[in-house]
Amino acid sequence: MTTAIIVGLTLLVVAILAATTSLRVLREYERGVVFRLGRLQTLYDPGLRRVLPLVDRMIKVDLRLVTLTIPPQEVITRDNVPARVNAVVLFRVIDPVKSVMEVENFAVATSQIAQTSLRSLLGRVDLDTLLAHRENLNEDLATTIAAQTMPWGVEVRVVEIKDVEIPEAMQRAMAREAEAERERRAKIINARGELQASEELRQAAEILSRNPASLQLRYLQTLLELGADQNSTVVFPLPIDIVGPFLNSMVHHDVSTTVERATSATNGTEVPR
Repeated sequence: MTTAIIVGLTLLVVAILAATTSLRVLREYERGVVFRLGRLQTLYDPGLRRVLPLVDRMIKVDLRLVTLTIPPQEVITRDNVPARVNAVVLFRVIDPVKSVMEVENFAVATSQIAQTSLRSLLGRVDLDTLLAHRENLNEDLATTIAAQTMPWGVEVRVVEIKDVEIPEAMQRAMAREAEAERERRAKIINARGELQASEELRQAAEILSRNPASLQLRYLQTLLELGADQNSTVVFPLPIDIVGPFLNSMVHHDVSTTVERATSATNGTEVPR
């Protein structure tokens, strides 16, 4: 009788332990891929699930977004510039069964595909594109990596190039190039300003030449501006059409005097000055 009770209690304890160990809890963001004697079973949803001991094997798959950091990669751009580039990949599992059946470790496989795709893509672009068009490169990287991981049930959401390190000598060369470019733009802007100013002056001269009174008013305004600074020197501008006849008469007088002196010198007479 006592032996039967002991056996019964032992069987009860074993049954309780077996029932306890056969229960699994899946969280809301987890799915269970179960193999029964090596055969794939129906996918387990979140909640309390029973797994047969020694018969079933369940693999939990996390469906949350995973952040994968790609270690710095040594790349050589199309214009033969060495650079160290690192990036970050955001992906999630959308098909738990494929993530277990199609690849041994989807996280490691995604990391390796991301590294090789990063080196391959950046080797086909030049340094200026790498520095100035990261958004386009990020989209190309995401498309390339997603094409490889989609058969595994892994969806690549975002790929971002974090940092680009280039040699110090190249940085100095880029700084000199940027400075030369700014100087070129400054000279072009200055030349355009001179051109526009000359055009405005030409139009102003044409307008003033149509009315002599406006030109006289401009002269008086200039005198007023000079006198406002308490200058000791007063400049009175005269139109060239007024001074011109006097200059011409003086030139003719000098020429005639020179001719007379030359003639007198030839004849031996002296011409008074």
